[in-house]
Amino acid sequence: MAVGAAAARTGPGRAHREPRTAPRRRPVRSKGVAGGIVWIVFVTVLLAGVVALNVAVLRLNVQLDDLAREKHDLRASNNELASRLAAVEASGRIQALASQRLGLVPAEPDQATYLTLRGR
Repeated sequence: MAVGAAAARTGPGRAHREPRTAPRRRPVRSKGVAGGIVWIVFVTVLLAGVVALNVAVLRLNVQLDDLAREKHDLRASNNELASRLAAVEASGRIQALASQRLGLVPAEPDQATYLTLRGR
């Protein structure tokens, strides 16, 4: 009887069909979530770049401080050497050494003679 009732509903000559079910669809990711992840990665990369840049600048500043300190030390050393050279080159000191060690005396003005050289 049940078969006859079902056949009567579908009509003569028609086979009994199951109702169609919609195919299962995969859940679609929201573009907002994927876009948010992209922005997070982008901002993270930018922040990492800023940190790397700051580290590089810090290293350069440390090198600059070391070089400035070395420059100051070299200038102080140069000034000390210039002072010592000026003391060694003093004409009074040279005259005293010449008279003491070598027995040299300054020439008298009347002992000086001048030569005149003729052109070729």
